[in-house]
Parts: sequence; C-alpha cells; structure tokens
Amino acid sequence: MLIRFTLNGEDTVYEGSASDRLLDVLRNKYRLCGVKCGCGEGECGACCVILDGRLANSCLAAMGRVEGLDVVTIEGYRTTERFKVLDRAFASVAAVQCGYCTPGIVLASECLLAVNPHPTREEIRLGISGNLCRCTGYNAIVRAIEIAAWEGDGLW
Repeated sequence: MLIRFTLNGEDTVYEGSASDRLLDVLRNKYRLCGVKCGCGEGECGACCVILDGRLANSCLAAMGRVEGLDVVTIEGYRTTERFKVLDRAFASVAAVQCGYCTPGIVLASECLLAVNPHPTREEIRLGISGNLCRCTGYNAIVRAIEIAAWEGDGLW
C-alpha cells in the first residue's frame, strides 16, 4: 500500500502496511531517532510527534492514519525559530538531563504554546502531562516553558 504524507516539510510516500506503527517507520525507514519507544502504550510521551498541529503518540498511530497528514518530528522542528527559543529556555534552567524524554516534551511545549502563548503554570503542567521525565523533574521544565513563552512573545 502507498501512503502519502508530509514528513518534516517533505512530501513522502511510504510503501508498506497501513497497520505498521508510525514509530517504527520513523525510526527504521526514515532514521528519525528522536522518537523513542518508551512504554509502547501511549503513556510516556517519548514517541511524540506533531500530526497536523496536534501532539500524537507515534507508538499508537498506524501508518494508515497519517495518509495526507503533516508529520513533524523533533528533527524537523529543531530547524525552526520556535525551537531555538525553547532550546535556550530549557538550557537556561537545566531542564534537561538524560534527554530521553526531551524531544517529546519539547514538541508538547510547542503544541501548548501554539494554542496558548501565555499559559499559567497549571496549564503548562496539564499541557505536558502525557510526558514522563524521570531525571529532571517537572519544576525546571515548567520554568523553561514559562521562559520560552516570555522570550518567544509573538512567535506563537
């Protein structure tokens, strides 16, 4: 089966089963390893991507679901000005340690700020609630997103 979609801004055609997991295809076929298989059940957020502007767990998405959609991984997102703001903010408060969860949390932050450019701390916590971090803790991550919202005023 041919599945057509946009991947990080490029028109893409995948030839394979519609039931193949997006996570596996991104990692194995396209070598986009920013998506990780943490839990395989949509609970940890390590596999997050942006599908048509919304955060999605690629471990739960079949390739048939992405037909005609825009898929953005951390590799595509990191070329944007918005990423640069988030990257600086995360670094400024040491909101990253091992990095396993970071791509998913950054993409969750993007999706939150895209719809709510000035979220409260509670809204930030809710916005990243599907992403688990076992190293850094959430206070630094929440602070980083607050800083990004402030410094990126007008970008989102």
